[in-house]
Amino acid sequence: MGHEHGTSHGSSAVKAEGLVKVDRSSSGAADVVEELWTGLGLPPEALSCLHLEGDSEPALPSSFRIGLLAQSSIALSALAAAQLHALRNQVEVPSVQVPLQHAIIEFKSERLYTIDKQPRPAPQNPIGGLHQTADGHIRVHDSFPNHSNGMLKLVGLPLGSTREQLAEAIAKWRSAELEDTATVKGNLAAYALRSYSQWDALPQSQAIPDSPILLQPLTSDSSPGFLGRGTKGSTKCLKGLRVLEMSRVIAAPLCGKTLAAHGADVIWITSPNLPNLPDIDREFSRGKRTLQLDIHEHADKAQLMELIEHCDVFVQGFRPGSLARYGLSPEELVKINPAIVIANMSAFGPAGPWTNQRGFDSLVQTCSGMNVSEAEHADQGEPARPMPCQALDHASGYLLATGVIAALYHRAIQGGAWQVDVSLAGTMKYLRSLGQYPGTSGFQCDDYKQQAHIPAEYLETRDTGFGRMTAVKHSANISGCEVGWDIMPKPLGSDSAEWL
Repeated sequence: MGHEHGTSHGSSAVKAEGLVKVDRSSSGAADVVEELWTGLGLPPEALSCLHLEGDSEPALPSSFRIGLLAQSSIALSALAAAQLHALRNQVEVPSVQVPLQHAIIEFKSERLYTIDKQPRPAPQNPIGGLHQTADGHIRVHDSFPNHSNGMLKLVGLPLGSTREQLAEAIAKWRSAELEDTATVKGNLAAYALRSYSQWDALPQSQAIPDSPILLQPLTSDSSPGFLGRGTKGSTKCLKGLRVLEMSRVIAAPLCGKTLAAHGADVIWITSPNLPNLPDIDREFSRGKRTLQLDIHEHADKAQLMELIEHCDVFVQGFRPGSLARYGLSPEELVKINPAIVIANMSAFGPAGPWTNQRGFDSLVQTCSGMNVSEAEHADQGEPARPMPCQALDHASGYLLATGVIAALYHRAIQGGAWQVDVSLAGTMKYLRSLGQYPGTSGFQCDDYKQQAHIPAEYLETRDTGFGRMTAVKHSANISGCEVGWDIMPKPLGSDSAEWL
């Protein structure tokens, strides 16, 4: 039972470039929700409780239908939370609304918060981004110091070299050769710029399923019926559910943040050995308690295992198989906790030759043809143009949260342990199937580049461990239920290793 869904009435299969592709260019937000909802085996009658207003016009300057993806992915996660609330309280599924404008603003949330009225600082001395090679271009990831320093070392430059010096060194390499040396054979993150046809010719392209959410049962050993602790009468849809999250950057942390918005107790585990991204962490730690554990240390590992034994959901955002060497493979986790829901976020998914490669939103946009197609539509003579937000990260986070809640629903009905897989490349494939606005028409709309551009009703101001934070509220509304975050950002490692 893999729950690999088919197509909705807004979809059709078309033959292109030797591959059968699904064309969803006539789909609206309700069609997307219906297709993915039914593919997850959730009750179809709940779909009538979803109310989505908006149109198919561009919502951010892009050829891609980012507004459609934002509204539908957030709506899916909220409707799933409402469905679980109805099951737990034996009531009708409450009404769910997600305004299109609010959804698209939330897709830029990490760029739009302020602390003590100061916006997120710009990165210092960036060396990454798109670089010209001997035969094309490559995008270098430099958010983490091990990536930027490692790239400088790879091309023979001293630490502290400038972006211009790196560009001069990279210009001597062929794109695919540098990608292979840095990313496949090394521990860095750099991908060659490809067109759609070049991406489609790769075996990895063909290993990505049409469904962006893969849900499967791992066992049938645990008893059905469990819905969380102390839940009766709660106005928070996921109250009493315990979520353990080991993740970094945006997509997987957004999954935990979304579950927290609906009331789950989320403990975010970070490592004192890995670099963090404090400016991003402050946005995606909303709603979470935070714990730092070194799983190389016996005492810390024991604390982690104790938390896993008593959690409902384990969210992880590391490459497939990378946690297995620490005794955290799905098989080991199910032995520890026979009713666990395991949620995996990766760059390229659980199958194909690239499955074990690291990757980030901007890199998947680069290697998959999206940046080339965006530039062609913008018609400004650029070799590549990134999307105006991290749409793959954000959508993937909401899709993973949806898969988690679907797994909790099925666990309540039939028991067992469950696994959910979402990848940035899977979300990319789905967004591509939604089609693109013709010519430059997608760019004829406003962007939201600073907080002053945002309607006041979409913002909230709260005290945090770092100062007074003004940030984007969650865009989903569930009738009669509370949605939002009780816990505000604080320094990593501020909490104790115990469930509420």
